[in-house]
Amino acid sequence: MAQFDALRTGSISGARAEEIDQGLRAHMNKVYGTMSVGMLITFAAAWAISGLAVTADPSAAVAQLNADTYLTQLGYALYASPLKWLVMLAPLAFVFGLSAMINKMSAAAAQLTFYAFAGVMGLSISSIFLVYTGTSIAQIFLITAIAFASLSLYGYTTNKDLSAMGTFLMMGLIGLIVAMVVNIFLQSSGLAFAISAIGVLIFAGLTAYDTQRIKTEYVAHAAHGDTEWLGKAAIMGALSLYLNFINMFMMLLSLSGTRE
Repeated sequence: MAQFDALRTGSISGARAEEIDQGLRAHMNKVYGTMSVGMLITFAAAWAISGLAVTADPSAAVAQLNADTYLTQLGYALYASPLKWLVMLAPLAFVFGLSAMINKMSAAAAQLTFYAFAGVMGLSISSIFLVYTGTSIAQIFLITAIAFASLSLYGYTTNKDLSAMGTFLMMGLIGLIVAMVVNIFLQSSGLAFAISAIGVLIFAGLTAYDTQRIKTEYVAHAAHGDTEWLGKAAIMGALSLYLNFINMFMMLLSLSGTRE
């Protein structure tokens, strides 16, 4: 926060402060732009894959989904066979891999990896188009977008240091992940509801926290002219905000979505 405080209070020289301020706006635009492209890839992939996973023709079906809808060979492999576990865990592997390898990658390679991750995430969540109505998905997406924009704007504009809140939220996130793993075996509807409700609050808080963190990290590194790091930081910032948005959306959908 020290570099950001210096910029805000004017203790950095005027010309340098203006240069950093302009760079910050460009940096945040890149973060949001990269995140938005990733989001487009995810939902386009999810919609396309879900369309290939079902059929109304019983003769081309492998299994029946409901009265008028059947799973194709692809749909059965993705949602009913053991392959579903690989599909479910693949995005997590991408996140850990990108985080571990970012320092050895160029900014362009990191960006391509992020977009590949977004496509895999689309594959992973494609079942929402089979479970929930299209109208419900669109409504929850709009609600999530409005909430995300408001929370991110707060994180960007507030002068309050959110770092302490970030530590608390990360602890909550670890607990949430543990609860989700446990519920894979318990299959408790009550615990699933609690996970979704608490998860919405955690990812809402992380949206504001991560936005401020991205901003302050930029100011700290820009003051030292670390341009190589900044290109990669924009990708990692986009990844953080993307994950917050997707998780908030999925948990709101679980809480309020209208099922087919």
